[in-house]
Amino acid sequence: MLIDSPSHGAPQRCAVLGDPIAHSLSPVLHRAGYAELGLDWTYEAVQVPSGGLSAFLEHDSGWRGLSLTMPLKREVLELGDELTDRARAAGAANTVVLDGGRLLLDNTDLPGAVAAVRERFSGPVDEVSVIGSGATAASIGLALCELGARTVRVLSRDEGRAAATIEVIASHASAPAVTWRDLSAVTSEVVLPGDAVVSTIPAEAQGVALVEACRSTSLVFEALYDPWPTPLAAAALARGQALVSGLDLLVHQAALQFELFTGQVAPVAVMRSAGETALAARAQA
Repeated sequence: MLIDSPSHGAPQRCAVLGDPIAHSLSPVLHRAGYAELGLDWTYEAVQVPSGGLSAFLEHDSGWRGLSLTMPLKREVLELGDELTDRARAAGAANTVVLDGGRLLLDNTDLPGAVAAVRERFSGPVDEVSVIGSGATAASIGLALCELGARTVRVLSRDEGRAAATIEVIASHASAPAVTWRDLSAVTSEVVLPGDAVVSTIPAEAQGVALVEACRSTSLVFEALYDPWPTPLAAAALARGQALVSGLDLLVHQAALQFELFTGQVAPVAVMRSAGETALAARAQA
């Protein structure tokens, strides 16, 4: 994907879009990066509901870059002019670069998840369970296949709604074996086998039975960062399991977005520190 980099001093507008969006730490991370590099750029959080992305883009096209979160990552595919291979493979895009009137789509969740896992865990991930069936679950599932997963179990409450995610993960070049399991059938007597478990579901959906079922894996990947810790994350910390947090994922994928938007190397440490400070402030509020 070839993108013209904006001139260093030219002010540019960027934003994260989704619904809900008030909780997003993306503005904190990106703004910290702009400040560190002396860029006169802005980054907002804008609520855009499902079905509203096309109208949003038609109403206001004066953006340089857009980060997308739930529920827009799949919706945007119909609007883009160019997709990277990884956005096409994931069946979702979390990044839009507006370049000369064209919408260029990418998925930084996938490489961001790979980097986040290897930052925290060096062991094998041959067999994994992915809880949830949205676009983020598909991207992290693909990322684990990149890291060696050959058996992937997708757990959700609706097999039909999980079909797209299962199809995406199964399409990986390694031809992993991907199956579905009813999340509502998980009890505290169940033990999810394998090396890693990924959760992309809300904290309030992480009941005692599910937390207990995740007790034997070496790695827990909790895609949320607020509230923190989630029940799964708290249990992983108590058990001594390796833990990848939603902030880890957010930082790595945001750094890649930052570079696509600005054409400059992201100050990752500064962005991470800003995110940690903001989360600590929320916890004390």
